[in-house]
Amino acid sequence: MNSHLTQSRSFIVTLGLLTGIAALTVDVSLPAIPAMVEALSTTLSRGQQIVGIFMFGMSLGQIPSGLASDRFGRLPTIYVGMGLFLISGFVAAIANDMEVLLAARFVQGVGSASAIVVSRAIVRDISSGRDAARLMSLLTMIFTAVPVIAPTIGALLVAQWNWRAPFIIIVVAGFALLLGIQRNLVETHVPNASEHPLRQLVSSFKEYFSHRQSVFGLLLLILPPSGYMSIIAVSAALAVEIYGFTIQQYGLIFACAGLSILAGSTFNRWLVMRYDVLQLVKLGVLLIFTASAQMIVIAILDDAPFWWVWSCVCLYMFTIAILMSNTTVLALDPLPRIAGVASSILGTSQTLVGACGAILGALIYDGSVRNAVIIMAAAGTITAGIYLLRPFLAPGLLVRNRAELARD
Repeated sequence: MNSHLTQSRSFIVTLGLLTGIAALTVDVSLPAIPAMVEALSTTLSRGQQIVGIFMFGMSLGQIPSGLASDRFGRLPTIYVGMGLFLISGFVAAIANDMEVLLAARFVQGVGSASAIVVSRAIVRDISSGRDAARLMSLLTMIFTAVPVIAPTIGALLVAQWNWRAPFIIIVVAGFALLLGIQRNLVETHVPNASEHPLRQLVSSFKEYFSHRQSVFGLLLLILPPSGYMSIIAVSAALAVEIYGFTIQQYGLIFACAGLSILAGSTFNRWLVMRYDVLQLVKLGVLLIFTASAQMIVIAILDDAPFWWVWSCVCLYMFTIAILMSNTTVLALDPLPRIAGVASSILGTSQTLVGACGAILGALIYDGSVRNAVIIMAAAGTITAGIYLLRPFLAPGLLVRNRAELARD
């Protein structure tokens, strides 16, 4: 067992950076889009696809990454994934054609999937219950720092050099992370390739969905991202078009939401040392319902002061850090043998539902406060409803403690 790794700062920081590389890739490139569109003689709508195509590749890459990490080990899977990430990132940075750039971003998304999946699987390999929740909180703290600072860094890079600079920085960051992986991470899983890959994947899915605790954790985990992705998709229009803020002011407003997640992660790290995972899931559900219930009122009124709307958004984001960390532990805890595939099921579900939330939020936005907040309101409310069904969905739910952690 590698439980001593939970005390290694360099090990945990490297895992946190692994979880944040996808967010960095998306957020640092956003300010480059207008100049990129002009330089490559394409349309703004086409240029904005560098985000969606990356997320699509990331969602498709997670199941194969999870299976590979269970069959061949965590480190080989990360090395292959980061190799794809770096090669495609270099192609994106030098591309002179929009189609080539989009293709490179798709492959880059596939490569980044291994970082997300394997980092969660490693947490399950080395910890369980309260220890795992504490590690997830630390990873979330590192992860959420990226969206707060990345757009500003991207804007400075574009202003100082040109639109290619953020794409070059992504490659540099990926290479630095690869060196960190080589120096700080160790293999935490004994590979199991005794079955045919497809048969192993099917059996892993069956094992996952045979555990009511894991299914319950998945149900609590997948809806909240659709809420915050929907508000992210329309947040600029909400702040600028409806409430009349400037773009510069919007940057500060958006940073408040990112800082709320960071604050939630810090608070959760304190909580996990004092309360068990189920208690913290309950707290997260209560807080997300508090935010969502207010948004329902705002949607009914179709009008509200901006401070009220955005305080609800920030409370929702604060709650995300508590709810997501602990429900991830809840879902993965019974599944040490297939932690890779289990992590990929969570990640794929979150990514796809989050992308749907962003797309639906953009589609229904009509310049009203109601349509800007309604998806977030619904996501939080339904999540609370799922929790109330726990006696039927997962009776006798019990989070295993560290002593019960399976030894590979």
